[in-house]
Amino acid sequence: MKFIHLSDLHIGKRVNEFSMIEDQKYILEQILHIIREEEPDGVILAGDLYDKPVPPTEAVSVLDAFLTKLADQKTAVFAVSGNHDSAERIAFGAKLMSSRGVYLSPVYSKTVEKIVLNDAHGEVNLYLLPFIKPAVVRRFFEEEDINTYQEAVQTAVAHMEIDREKRNLLVAHQFVTGALRCESEEISVGGLDQVDASVFQDFDYVALGHLHSPQHVGRKEVRYCGTPLKYSFSEAGQEKSVTVVELKEKGRVEIWTVPLKPLRDMRTIRGMYMEVTDRSFYQDTNTDDYIFATLTDEEDIPDGMQKLRTIYPNLMRLEYDNKRTRENRSIEGADAVEQKSELELFEEFFELQNNQPMSEEQRAYVKNMMEEIK
Repeated sequence: MKFIHLSDLHIGKRVNEFSMIEDQKYILEQILHIIREEEPDGVILAGDLYDKPVPPTEAVSVLDAFLTKLADQKTAVFAVSGNHDSAERIAFGAKLMSSRGVYLSPVYSKTVEKIVLNDAHGEVNLYLLPFIKPAVVRRFFEEEDINTYQEAVQTAVAHMEIDREKRNLLVAHQFVTGALRCESEEISVGGLDQVDASVFQDFDYVALGHLHSPQHVGRKEVRYCGTPLKYSFSEAGQEKSVTVVELKEKGRVEIWTVPLKPLRDMRTIRGMYMEVTDRSFYQDTNTDDYIFATLTDEEDIPDGMQKLRTIYPNLMRLEYDNKRTRENRSIEGADAVEQKSELELFEEFFELQNNQPMSEEQRAYVKNMMEEIK
């Protein structure tokens, strides 16, 4: 049984005050094309469908059009609410939409929605677990000691009555210990929201949402597919994709990715003002991309942002890296440090020591090393 695993659409999101709605419409059409090519048995949406609990009208229209097209082409949809969503709003009309093959997670109320699917290898039990907090689960299990996210998810899973002889697939939206975060994700200080991957040991595949980088945690079958678009410059070096997972017979799962090409990429440029405005610097690139520029001139360029936007109309951020700014850097407080991933902290340390950012090759090497250590 084949599924397309998506998550964290964040429809309606704004990045540095730039609306991403046009980019989101474009990438969803590309995803629909991939779905038609792959012909999956279902599409998984692992939370954060919207960027806000009360999304703008245009965002609702975009998601409605996407789901309607999937329903029209007889592709089942299995979606859960994430921490950015309103669980009640996502659950609205769930019973009605299930008649069109669109299954939405209800608000958590002790039991977890289970959909039973069948193929040549037998049954697949698919569970829809919306984003949950300890207080939500504690309401239904007052006799149990539930104070952490680990205890909350562990309790919810323990009451699913999983048949281990059959293939089981979980759709969830939580932060699993050991995964790498990006700047665009909502951070819980001190790692209070972490859940150990061992909680999901009875599932053949765990379709996770919440983190924006594609990655697996612990084993390849516990996977974040990542966002379909880049939502922060910490993701500039990533290649976004959709994850395709195929459940063969019990114990055999195949996973691969299909790359996505955005309407506008998100990337960084660096150099002196005269360098980055020289035609030879940008003639072979798409100047409509979303840009984070770092100028190394010792003196600030008057109206630098506006001047650069004559070449790079979607310039999002402008910073300076020179003697003055390096001298003004101060050690950040403990709270600020706790909100950053190990990779982000290492990148900052590298840049301070070498007066230049890490290359993509260096970043990939350090990321792989960190994953191996964990």
